[in-house]
This record gives sequence, C-alpha cells and structure tokens, in this order.
Amino acid sequence: MNGILLIVEDEKDMQELMKKYIQKAGLKLEIYSAYDGKEGVQKYKELMEEGKKPDLVIMDLKLPEMDGVEATKKIKEIDKNATVYGFTAFFDTEWSEKLLKAGAKKIIPRYVGFDGMIRELKEFFKK
Repeated sequence: MNGILLIVEDEKDMQELMKKYIQKAGLKLEIYSAYDGKEGVQKYKELMEEGKKPDLVIMDLKLPEMDGVEATKKIKEIDKNATVYGFTAFFDTEWSEKLLKAGAKKIIPRYVGFDGMIRELKEFFKK
C-alpha cells in the first residue's frame, strides 16, 4: 500500500500526531505538509509538477491565509480529479457543507480521532 498524502493543517502538533499515527499503522505513504490553505495549494501544484500528484489531501477547515473551502476550490481548479477529505471539528456544520460543495469527497469528523482517520486512510489506499 503506497501513496502520496498531502496534509493541510495549521497546527504543527496535529500534523506531527497525524504522521505518527500513520506510521504506527504501517501505512507506507509519502507525506507532505502545508500549514495554511495558500501553502497547501502551492504544495499541491509543486508536487504535480514533480510528478508526485497527491493521491489524497487531508484538509482542515479553519486555516490562516486561506480557509479549507477556498484551498479545496483552488486545488480542484488545478486538478479536477483531486481527492480531498476534510478532517475537522466542524464536521456537521454549514461550513463543512461548503467544503463538500467545493469538491471534497468526504468529511472525517475529528471526534473519531486518529484511529478513525487511519481507518479512512486504509480504506482509501487499499483501492
């Protein structure tokens, strides 16, 4: 199970925890990080140019510079086939609905914790 994952999350501790859980779960992923929406869009573009198109983007909603909704729209403009999953505490709100309308395929509620996120990643990357 190999793949490329881009995590767009502004909290450095959260990024590190996500990476630790992914590694502990034995997922063999190349993981790239962005700490705000604008950086996430730029990183996605750079990775595509390097021939390393992310298989999946994990997107937070509340981000500095550019929120997750806008970042998702811009990523989808770059690559209409991009797969974006929201991972947010704002899972059942109008805001998360906007993320889905912007092109995200799924919202993973934060309350499922890292184990829930890992289940979703395993499901996605076994395809």
